[in-house]
Amino acid sequence: MVRKKQIRARGKFSISQFFQKLKNGENVAVVVERTLATSFPKRIQGRVGVVKEKRGRSYVVEIKDGNKLKEFIIAPIHLKKIKRIEKSK
Repeated sequence: MVRKKQIRARGKFSISQFFQKLKNGENVAVVVERTLATSFPKRIQGRVGVVKEKRGRSYVVEIKDGNKLKEFIIAPIHLKKIKRIEKSK
């Protein structure tokens, strides 16, 4: 669930996050930036995916939705780089 922004941060967004560069194969979490008016599927909020490619200004992110792998085109401001720890067998 997306929390509210603090009062002084409302209406503002991070320029560095807006112009961030991501590489193919990088793990990202989807975090909706509420400042920008976008129609965003609520079911992918907080999900973790892998960057497949860059398409225009946005990135194609492969996210597992249920049992299927789906591709979403998401602007970089809605993506947060994460380190994924692999489970040992």
